[in-house]
Formats: sequence, C-alpha cells, structure tokens
Amino acid sequence: MATSEGPGRRVLGYLESARNLVGCAGGAIGLGLHFAGLGGAWWPAVVAGLYAAGALLTPGPTAGSAQPGEVVEPVRPGPPVPPAPPPGPLPNPELDALAAYLRTVPLPPSAKVDDLLDALRAAGPGPAAERIVRHRLPVAVAGYLRACTWQPWTGPGGPGPEAELGREVGVLAAELT
Repeated sequence: MATSEGPGRRVLGYLESARNLVGCAGGAIGLGLHFAGLGGAWWPAVVAGLYAAGALLTPGPTAGSAQPGEVVEPVRPGPPVPPAPPPGPLPNPELDALAAYLRTVPLPPSAKVDDLLDALRAAGPGPAAERIVRHRLPVAVAGYLRACTWQPWTGPGGPGPEAELGREVGVLAAELT
C-alpha cells in the first residue's frame, strides 16, 4: 500500500482482504458450532480462535498482487537484458572418451588428430560424426599403432605410418564438411 493513505483506507483494505474473509468464515463456523450446542460457555473463545486461525493461516498478498482499493504503481522497465549467448555444442560422451584415450596414445602431431577432434566437437552430433567417432577414427589409430609395431620388418620404401594416419585423418575431416 502507498504510505500516503490514511488509516481509514488501511482498515478498509484489511476488511476486504482474503485473510479477513477467511477469518470471518472461520468465525461463522464457530457460531454454527455454538448454535448446534457445542462449545458451551467457551463459545466466544471458539469463535475468536477459528477467526484467528483462518486469518493467520491464509497466505498474505504476494509481491505484485493488489488488495481491493489499493493503488498499484506500474512496473518500470529496468536496463535491457543482454541476449543469452547461443548454446555451445552438445556434450558427446563418446567423443570425450575417445579424446581422453587418444591423449594417452603417442600420435604424431603431423597427423592433425587434435584438429579432427575439434572439428567433430564443432560439428555436433550427426550420422557422419557418429560413424567417425565410433568406428573410423579408432580403426585408423589402431592401424597406425599396428604399423608402428611392424615397421622394422616391413622393409624400406613403403609409406610411413605417420603419413598413412595423416592421410586417413584428412579423409575423415573432409567427410565432416
């Protein structure tokens, strides 16, 4: 309520409030009990108690709600709220698990596996990314590790495992675009 209102307006505001109306209903129930022969000599206390219980247990007005006869000031707009930033890519637990594993594997930087992982995160979920994360990249890394193991017995002149892994990562990166 506004502070410039007099006591008469405040009393009238309370008389019209939901708390008072519920309390009056409780008092009326108390009078009904008295006329029904219940309460005996204590009927005034029963009526007052039921009124008080109704008035005290009824929720008061919430912020922004007005009582009858109350003058409500309009809400003034505050400073503009900046728009929310666009949501980032959705988390991909399979990609995160693969990236954690690949951090433990000694991969050559020239293969640009980290760049492919970043491109997969930026691309978000989709059939191509899912196929790369679940099958194609793990197979390419497994092939690289096998080739590194057997390289001493393959003989000279063959392509190096680093170059083969880099070529396969390039093919996978091209499939994302």
